[in-house]
Amino acid sequence: MPPHNLTYTALGAALLWVGWFGFNAGSALAADGIAASAFAATHFSAAAGTLAWAAMEYLKGGKATVLGACSGAVAGLVCITPASGYVLPMPALAMGAAAGVVCYLSCTLLKSKMGYDDSLDAFGVHGVGGTLGAVLTGVFATRAVQDLNAGEPIGLLEGGNLMSGQLVATAITLVFASVVTFVLLKLLDATMGLRASTDAEREGLDLSQHGEEGYIFM
Repeated sequence: MPPHNLTYTALGAALLWVGWFGFNAGSALAADGIAASAFAATHFSAAAGTLAWAAMEYLKGGKATVLGACSGAVAGLVCITPASGYVLPMPALAMGAAAGVVCYLSCTLLKSKMGYDDSLDAFGVHGVGGTLGAVLTGVFATRAVQDLNAGEPIGLLEGGNLMSGQLVATAITLVFASVVTFVLLKLLDATMGLRASTDAEREGLDLSQHGEEGYIFM
C-alpha cells in the first residue's frame, strides 16, 4: 500500500539526504578537498534523482508525486555512494538522473512483471540503484578528484580499465547477497514464518503484531 502520511515521508527523505553527507563526505575522515567533492557529488546526484523520478511519473501519468520525488532522491543517493569520492559534479548529475529513471522502471515495470513482494522497494531502489552506481563508477571515476598512482585503474572516459574490476566486484556482491538472503529467508520461514496472515495485514501490523495503537489528539 502507498504511505498514508506524506509529510513524514518527506521529512524522512530530508533526514536521509542530510545524513548521507556524513556517510559519503565523512568517509574521507578529513575536512579536505576530497570530502568537499564527495559532498557536492552526493548533493547533485540526489537532486538529479529527485527530478528524474518525478519527470518519469509526469510522463507516464501526467502527475509528479511527493512520494516519487522522495524515492528519486534516495535512488540518487544510493547510486552515487560508490562513486562519490571519485567523480566530478557533472557526472554525478548524470548518475543521479540515470538512477531516477532506472529505479523508477524497476519499481514499476520490473516489480509488476516479476511479482515479488517488496513493500518498501528496497530492491528496486537500493539493489538496482547500488548496482547501477557501482557500474557507473567504472565509467566516470577520474584522477581529477583523486590523484591516484599512474598504474591504478581509472574510469572508461579516461581510457582506464576500472570497469572490469567494478563488474567483477558487482557480480560477486550479487551472488553473495543472493545466497545469504536465501539462507536467512529459509531459516526465518522454518522458525517464525516470513509474513503475517492476510487478516493481520488488514488489521494493521501495529495492532496485530505489536499491540500498538495510534491516537490523534485534537
